[in-house]
Amino acid sequence: MTWNGPGPRLGHSFLLTVSMVVTLLLTGCSSASALSRPDALQRVEPDSCDAYGSNATSVKEWAVDGYLDPEDTSKSLQQAIDSASKSGGAIVQLPEGVFTLERPLVIKSNVSLRGAGPTTVLKAGPEFLEFEGPFGGHPLITTNGARNVTISQLTADQNGEELDGNLPGRLNEYLVDVRHSVNALVEGVTTRNPYTYSIAVVASSNFCIRNNNTLVTSSGRYDQLDGIHITDSNNGLVEGNTIDQRQGDDGDDGLVAQALGASVYDVIYRNNDVRGGSHGSGLQLAVGDHEIYNITVEGNRFWGSPDGVKTGYYDGGTAAVREVRVRNNSFFNLQGPWLNFHGDLENIVVKDNVTCQAGTIMLEDAPGNIVANNVTSC
Repeated sequence: MTWNGPGPRLGHSFLLTVSMVVTLLLTGCSSASALSRPDALQRVEPDSCDAYGSNATSVKEWAVDGYLDPEDTSKSLQQAIDSASKSGGAIVQLPEGVFTLERPLVIKSNVSLRGAGPTTVLKAGPEFLEFEGPFGGHPLITTNGARNVTISQLTADQNGEELDGNLPGRLNEYLVDVRHSVNALVEGVTTRNPYTYSIAVVASSNFCIRNNNTLVTSSGRYDQLDGIHITDSNNGLVEGNTIDQRQGDDGDDGLVAQALGASVYDVIYRNNDVRGGSHGSGLQLAVGDHEIYNITVEGNRFWGSPDGVKTGYYDGGTAAVREVRVRNNSFFNLQGPWLNFHGDLENIVVKDNVTCQAGTIMLEDAPGNIVANNVTSC
């Protein structure tokens, strides 16, 4: 992981000779209420993310026939998104197929961008790196400043195997970039060929990242390729994701909570299957000058990483990590400790976890710490 900012961008090179129909479902969008703030060791946890994103209520169709070059594809999809937002909100429904883009898509308020599943592919084309996102990076999709948004049921391919993503600003924006947003849902998204973090939530609140699939396959091309990265954000759920940063050698942390510009708090990591990359851990709580607190890590499977769950300190940061619950997880085939917490700690609860070939637990003494009922079972 890095500490400067986000990063990818789209390109083109695509011919489409069959008819395409994109359906816009006009919506009335519900805003999710903030997750309630808990006591020191208790929290009211949501059962699902069903309240997040936008809900469609009526239908409008938009059709484009014939040949589309990548420039037309980028412009047409952006026009559909803009129109959907101006009309009060809609689902932009994409069919199966490969849609090559030459510039980032910017999701607007009250809009849902939804594919037909993994066979709906948004792919950066050869000219993609010539265009920047709002913060000088190259996001394939960004929600910058939007409220009540959904990105779902599609593949986001940054094309890092063919493009050289090692440009200035690479880590200013990310492949799927939820930024300065309220009430965002990313669900059922498959990410491929990244040259930055795969899915990121930056300076946002009330978010859900659910049932996504990240993958890193490159070796020797990039660094700091985190899977799902939460930065300076609060009130969110990261649930049911499959994160594999280690099919190639370039992967870094599987999951990250990073507090550099603002605290990260009230976030749940639940029921994820996580293999961190060869340069990272399963989950890192990355601390700068702001605290990380009220974090639940529950029911996850961490495997095949150098480390399990750990704290890290950056830019001279010494802020506290407190009210963290690590419970009912499994840790196996790790090279280092399955838990490694140090620094300014308080109320760290580590209980009911199962480990196998996962090293040791390292937890510095601190007020309110509890370690109980953790077992080794191979």
